[in-house]
Amino acid sequence: MTAPSTTPCLLSSEAIQGLLPHRYPFALVDRVIAHEPGKRAVALKNVTVNEPQFQGHFPGRPLMPGVLIVEAMAQVGGLIVTQMPDLPKGLFVFAGIDGVRFRHPVVPGDQLLITCELLSLKRRRFGKVKAEATVEDKLVCSGELMFSLVD
Repeated sequence: MTAPSTTPCLLSSEAIQGLLPHRYPFALVDRVIAHEPGKRAVALKNVTVNEPQFQGHFPGRPLMPGVLIVEAMAQVGGLIVTQMPDLPKGLFVFAGIDGVRFRHPVVPGDQLLITCELLSLKRRRFGKVKAEATVEDKLVCSGELMFSLVD
């Protein structure tokens, strides 16, 4: 018998699939626990040993690749803008990454708590978010992520 989750859920994985285009194995957001559309989002990513990247990264010492941590942060950032009614519909993609630092390894069994805050939105097409990922209150990754609307 599993214990019930005590973490509030504002958006389930099914609801997230309705907002983001990512699918397995690239859907990296499991649950949204805080969300202010157009401003801020906080989400969880459960890191499990059965994820495909751990077969080769690294045998005997599985570490979550930094690029996937950044991608998870970007997906949370994407959730900020997906429900803004005044933005054009379309695909927002990476346009830049500034000041990203990896401070501690992320391993299977960890739960990433990802917080993103919208810093700017220009011409309804270009945006920047401040992103942080923590595991058990320890900062593991942070930086600024830029995105652009693709026509």
